[in-house]
Amino acid sequence: MEIDPLPNGAGSAATTTALIAASNTAPSSKLIQLTESLKLEHQFLRVPFEHFKKTIRANHRTVEKEVSAVISSVADVAYCDELFKNDAVLNLTSLVSRLQGLKRKLEEGSRKENLQAQRCRARLDHLESVDAENLSEWNNVRLKRILVDYMLRMSYYDTATKLAESSNIQDLVDIDVFQEAKKVIDALRNQEVGPSLAWCVDNKSRLKKSKSKFEFQLRLQEFIELVRAENYMHAILYGRRYLAPWGATHLKELQRVMATLAFRSNTECAKYKVLFEPKRWDFLLSVPQYFCKFSFSLDMIRYCYDDDCTKEDPLSQESFRKLALPLPYSKQHHSKLVCYITKELMDTENPPLVLPNGYVYSTKALKEMAENNSGKITCPRTGLVCNYSELVKAYIS
Repeated sequence: MEIDPLPNGAGSAATTTALIAASNTAPSSKLIQLTESLKLEHQFLRVPFEHFKKTIRANHRTVEKEVSAVISSVADVAYCDELFKNDAVLNLTSLVSRLQGLKRKLEEGSRKENLQAQRCRARLDHLESVDAENLSEWNNVRLKRILVDYMLRMSYYDTATKLAESSNIQDLVDIDVFQEAKKVIDALRNQEVGPSLAWCVDNKSRLKKSKSKFEFQLRLQEFIELVRAENYMHAILYGRRYLAPWGATHLKELQRVMATLAFRSNTECAKYKVLFEPKRWDFLLSVPQYFCKFSFSLDMIRYCYDDDCTKEDPLSQESFRKLALPLPYSKQHHSKLVCYITKELMDTENPPLVLPNGYVYSTKALKEMAENNSGKITCPRTGLVCNYSELVKAYIS
């Protein structure tokens, strides 16, 4: 069926306008998609940056400790009036050896810092490289990153490494982080707590923030193993040194475990017999596995499964919700205000406005509503109608 053109060439003009609108819509939709994609990349930059800061702090502590010791030794020698030649040579040799050791540590620390800085730079470059034209290619790389991450969390380390190498995305994934966790997990499977205790020292602030008792449980288990081996004197000394400091916060658990010195490993008393069962190792094993699987994953709260979930949250998409179902809910220390109308965050760039009835919506949503309704605002929850001029700006502290 043919359509008659409009008079005065209007048909041609309308067709041209439609084509221009269609061509503008495609890039616009791609830009929206690109913006939404980049909002999900917080963890992508956070992990290497946190490790970079951690490496710098560790190197700084090492330098301070070693330099302080060297300066103290030099001062002792300088103020010693009766120092024989042989003693002086020994002292200087010791200082030189210590400084050489410090030099090696600094070189190793510098190498680690450069590696972490390179990883941060590579990820920033990767994010800066994306645009509407190469979005498909960039999403392909992103998919490979997600696959590598998933394989690492599921303990398929070799497969994840091969995929990262074949795709040349080693700097865009966190294989080394999971390899460190793997050493801790393997050691616990062999009933060794040494690597786990070292991991606790490295992640002390994180464990403290989450109020984890993992280090205390490791110490208890080490004490129980000494009792099991009938090394009672060593167990008593160990308890005085490593368990006594926990008495102020975990006295009942500590008293129960110390009682194993009297009941021994072959006891039939259920209260103490359970302390010697192998399943205690399974509990210890679950803690680093939990941190390995979930510490760098998406922050998920119960609100994410509501219809009002913010658009920038990956869990606003049904496919992501299905994948996230087995994940635990995280504790949110900072609240976020989400507009009821647009489902977008309300912040300094899109501040909240308060209606006379006390309901709050974003400036963007209410401005658009006012422009379409001759300056009138209608509350979508209560139906209240008011003028845009009656709204009051709310400030987020």
